[in-house]
Amino acid sequence: MSVSIVIAEDHALFRSGLKQLLLLGEGLEVIGEAGDGFEAVTVTVAGRPDLLLLDLSMPGRDGLEVIAHIRKECPDTRILIISMHATSMHIRAAFKAGAHGYLLKTADRQEFLFAIQSVLRGNRYVSTELTGTMIDWCVGEQTEEIASPLAQLTQREREILKLVAEGCSNKEIAARLSVAEKTVVTHRTNFMRKLGLRNVREVTMFALECGLIDMKRR
Repeated sequence: MSVSIVIAEDHALFRSGLKQLLLLGEGLEVIGEAGDGFEAVTVTVAGRPDLLLLDLSMPGRDGLEVIAHIRKECPDTRILIISMHATSMHIRAAFKAGAHGYLLKTADRQEFLFAIQSVLRGNRYVSTELTGTMIDWCVGEQTEEIASPLAQLTQREREILKLVAEGCSNKEIAARLSVAEKTVVTHRTNFMRKLGLRNVREVTMFALECGLIDMKRR
């Protein structure tokens, strides 16, 4: 019996390349393709494949949200992230959201096929290039209480960071905390500057990494 696969990648040329590589693997069948996050969810839920190959940075719907949705709706589908991001923040966020493997786009054909088989066998897989990053991750986990970046934030900044990561707008946060919307904007600007975060996606991944939110409940 062949292994059914859905490819979710917004770049058509790269998606086509992945499809060609899969033809080299024995018993692998692509049953669907998606070019954005919304389509990824629709195609995967409809086809219920054995494996979802997912780009973490998807337009429309964030890759982390796609992971959480698929884990809930298709618990038997294994998820292998195919990404250009090699930071511990992205890797940790992906696994905490529910991914089963993380492969860099720079991986060669042999590693690509090996990663697929490893994930399908029920194992977790991380690119060989990321060994150093994973060591840093483990060390960071052990020293998290000592070196937590949250230590530099005020209590109010932490509260607003968490709400932003949960998807709340400035207006919604202001209403929930009974403060002016301008106050929310100020705190939001401050914590993003302190943490070096540029957008809501990075805020969400940071919150996941620090355990402030659970993507499965988001």
